[in-house]
This record gives sequence, C-alpha cells and structure tokens, in this order.
Amino acid sequence: MPFIVEHLSARLGDRDVLSDVSFSITAKDRVVLLGINGCGKTTLLKILDGLVQPSAGVLRYDGRALDGTALSDAAFRRRFRSEVAFLFQNVDAMLFNPTVADEIAFGPRQLGLPDVEARVARYAKMFGAEAWLERPPFELSGGEKKRVALAALFAVEPKLLLLDEPTAGLDPAWSAQLVDILNQQTQLTVLTSTHNLSVVGELGSRVMLLPPHPGRLLYDGPPEGILENQELLVASGLAHRHQHHHQGSTHVHFHVHDAE
Repeated sequence: MPFIVEHLSARLGDRDVLSDVSFSITAKDRVVLLGINGCGKTTLLKILDGLVQPSAGVLRYDGRALDGTALSDAAFRRRFRSEVAFLFQNVDAMLFNPTVADEIAFGPRQLGLPDVEARVARYAKMFGAEAWLERPPFELSGGEKKRVALAALFAVEPKLLLLDEPTAGLDPAWSAQLVDILNQQTQLTVLTSTHNLSVVGELGSRVMLLPPHPGRLLYDGPPEGILENQELLVASGLAHRHQHHHQGSTHVHFHVHDAE
C-alpha cells in the first residue's frame, strides 16, 4: 500500500493548515483531492512528497514511516524519488535547466536511469514539446512550461504521481489531452488536487474532500456522491446557498463557484 496517513496535522508558521486527516492510497488508485483554494491541498501533497514534515500524525510510504530518518537514508531516498513524482502548482519552481531537453533529462540523469535520450524523445513527443527541445524553458508560455514539467516527471517513469492543479494554465485541448494520457497509464497511482468541479469525474474514481478550515475529510468516496450532494458542496465552500421568498414559500438555489 503506497500511502497510509493517520491523524495527520500540519502548521505553517502559527497557522493550522491541516488537522486530523486520515486516509490510505493503494496501488493504481486514481484519487482527486478536492477543496477550495487555501484549504491545505498543496501542503498535503508536499507532505506526501516528503517536502514538508507534519506537526502530528503518522505517514507511511510502502510500510515505512516517511520522516527525516527515512529521507536521510540514501537508498530509501533514491527509491522514493524514483517512484514518487510531484507536479508543483507553480511549475516555474521546477524548471531551472538551460534547455527543455536538459529539463526532461534531469530526473533520469540524477537517478542514474538508463536510456536518457530515448526517454527525452518519448516524453517530449507525448506532451507535444519536440519543437522546443533546444529552447530555454523560461521562454515558454505558462501552459507550455506545464507540459515540459509533466514530460520531465514522466521521464523518470514513476509509480505514483502527485499533481497539484495540473489542468490550471492548460488550454481546454491540452487539459483533455492530459486526462487521456493519465487514463492510458493504467499502472500509475495518481493523486490530483483541484478546486475545479468540472474535471473531478475525469481525473479520478475516488474523491477526498477537504474542509475549508482544518479538520477531518468531509467526504471520501466516488465522485457521484459529492457532485450530487449540494449540502456537502456548501459545507466545503465550493458552492453556496441562495434563498428567496415568493408568495409565502421559500425557494433555495445552489450556486457552484466558477473555477479559475
């Protein structure tokens, strides 16, 4: 079982960001982490990637506690970094090589993986980046940078992807293309964060709903159970309730917030 999370809490500075979050993720799960902006989705993904340590609770990866001791063990760290790949919401933080080709090759080279050039060619093609291989990443548009960052993650051929708002900044055609690519990679375990209800059903078969303020998950189950539950969407902050009175009766309307 890749991740087991028990009663996890996290603080950033003097602010509680997550509180008493528990779940497990098994191999080949497709999970959507849903919640409003600021509810702790990014922090949770960073904890799962070993970049942030929780303030309380237990986190295990494949049976081993994912803590400073594990991550300072060179053999475990190399295995973990080759198996788990994290797409930052702000991909500028991930792109620092002189060319797109070097960017895609960076992870495989760092990990000493074989066939680096073949990986660069394969994943540049998968994400439509072949024409930019000799260009500096910083010259590209936001959506192009995201595609390069995704190609770089895929080039490591990880087992588990942590994707923070992966469709943000992509045009509709490439958002659909990314969903197709993920659906074709059936061997992958994928945890995707989003606040965009319109893509939830396409990105996973299971939804974990974070509350707007630190606390336990509001929901953990199939997408239909949340998309059809207006009260749950209101509780999460993803929708709000309108009431108006008309000739002695009260009508309640729900409005789902527009995604970015």
